[in-house]
Amino acid sequence: MGFDLKEKIVIGVSSRALFDLSVENEIFETEGVEAYRAYQREHETDCLKPGPGFALVRALLNLEREGQRRVEVIIMSRNSADTSLRVFHSIREYGLPISRAVLVSGASLAPYLEAFHTDLFLSAHEDDVQSAINCGIAAGIICSDGIHTYHDNEVPTQIRIAFDGDAVIFSDESEQIYQEEGLEAFEENERLQAQNPLREGPFAGFLRLLSDLQKEYPGDEVPIRTALVTARCAPAHERVIRTLRAWDVRVDEAFFLGGIPKRDFLKAFGAHIFFDDQIVHTQAAAEVVPSARVPYKNSA
Repeated sequence: MGFDLKEKIVIGVSSRALFDLSVENEIFETEGVEAYRAYQREHETDCLKPGPGFALVRALLNLEREGQRRVEVIIMSRNSADTSLRVFHSIREYGLPISRAVLVSGASLAPYLEAFHTDLFLSAHEDDVQSAINCGIAAGIICSDGIHTYHDNEVPTQIRIAFDGDAVIFSDESEQIYQEEGLEAFEENERLQAQNPLREGPFAGFLRLLSDLQKEYPGDEVPIRTALVTARCAPAHERVIRTLRAWDVRVDEAFFLGGIPKRDFLKAFGAHIFFDDQIVHTQAAAEVVPSARVPYKNSA
């Protein structure tokens, strides 16, 4: 009998997002693929350290409902099958229930993201993330030089995921007005359009999946908590709230910061990951929580 992914949330994760491969990547960049292959073979039984996406992935893999795991994680990597043995050795050492992989030996992963009906893709490779976004898949370029701390005895009681608003949950329609005409024009537009829902951004579908999953649990047992962390403030907050209401989407916490740096609020929230479209925000946030940048969709 075939395995059906329809009832699962499918997460594609690259080996560099799941594990700390900074040394190995430096060898690849400076010495080439043969040196990288030799190093991986030589260290094949050495367990890799957790990377920036490790805590999130492990927590998501623990999500169950009525005895069924709700999330399927698939390794989607530009590694070859030959160089992947160390990754799977590490997966086994950490006891992660990950058994499926796409290994493309440097080729594009884009066709396989759609084939697996991927709901979220995390990678340190910008081209693959850009391709995913262009295909309408929620995806982020994970900050591989950010926080990597993980303690094996830490089992989170609640998964915490934070999102920026414009160009992440929502489209970049209002962001473009801000960029082209300034803050005053942006706020006036949002005031006039307050009753009109914003269009969906690249993470709207993923947020909806999380919201639907939250509804399956009693109020005191919900295993996921979400936060909107945005530079918007009044009067631009109203359109956001009305949009989420129109979508029937739940956001547990909302921070309308009006330009105040997001870093400390994300640390206080305890985000397992934060998604933002601007590198200035993801770099600062990555000092305290795992973060990923969401690229803009390329025009056709």
